[in-house]
Amino acid sequence: MRAQNDAGRRTRRTLKVAALSGAAMLVLSGCSAEVQRGWLPGTRETTNHNDVLTDFWVNSWIAAMSVGLIAWAAMLWCMVAYRRRRTDQGFPKQVGYNMPMETMFTVIPVVLVLVFWGFTDRVQTEVDEPVDDSPLTVTVYGKQWSWDFGYEYEREGGEKLEAYEQGIQAQLNGQDGVQDTLPTLYLPEDVPVHFELKSRDVAHSFWIPQFLQKRDTLPGKTNHFYVTPQETGSFDGKCAELCGEFHSEMLFNVEVVPEDEFVEKMEQMEQGQLPGDEFNRNPNENSDGAQEMEVDLQTPRGGGSH
Repeated sequence: MRAQNDAGRRTRRTLKVAALSGAAMLVLSGCSAEVQRGWLPGTRETTNHNDVLTDFWVNSWIAAMSVGLIAWAAMLWCMVAYRRRRTDQGFPKQVGYNMPMETMFTVIPVVLVLVFWGFTDRVQTEVDEPVDDSPLTVTVYGKQWSWDFGYEYEREGGEKLEAYEQGIQAQLNGQDGVQDTLPTLYLPEDVPVHFELKSRDVAHSFWIPQFLQKRDTLPGKTNHFYVTPQETGSFDGKCAELCGEFHSEMLFNVEVVPEDEFVEKMEQMEQGQLPGDEFNRNPNENSDGAQEMEVDLQTPRGGGSH
């Protein structure tokens, strides 16, 4: 009996030390900048939306963890308080229902869902608010398996510039320098950008992880989102929608540069408007499209229709 009591005390002591150690590690790790950002890429100043999206993400985790801790504590308390004692005989008292408790278990989740929905709707409305006077419109076409970028930029003096770049699929062979061959999206610092997202073939998803935003590019539909880059630097972009055999190679670079440098980059591109929907291939709109697509996909690296 004494040995069993000693073993029980050692077990409780071990659990107590582990719980205190875990709590200490959680508190100490909360001091780091990465934890305060919820381990999100980029910084709070990367775009004009990063701060509100970061706060929403972190606060959602805090709320979810608080609910989880309360639920776990209640479960453990019930396991301990209502455990079967050695002196107990027979079955415990059977209770058919408890209206106050069942009402609480219904009302509290409904309130939590409504609160989360309210915050989500508020943040989404703020992030998706159109910018009617944006001086820069970037048309993005996703295609198997690269990107086309078209720029329409109106400078402060009223001068209008148009340029575009048509991307070529990356050849990811593990060698140095491959990233330099990716299509590059140039954006001016502190200038509101209106993205028009389209697809030339199948569903893709335009994603710049450090911007904390992504949106689908769909055949026959134009999606929009609005963002103001606030930090110069190099960022990575990719497709976030499984779109075929070489989806993993559908990458692009993002360069946020000062306005003068952005204009210089535009002057080095192809001038004029980006070729539009006439370059699309959609078997639902072209009676021969399915056959052409099949031949194209069998060509090494996706063929040459792009």
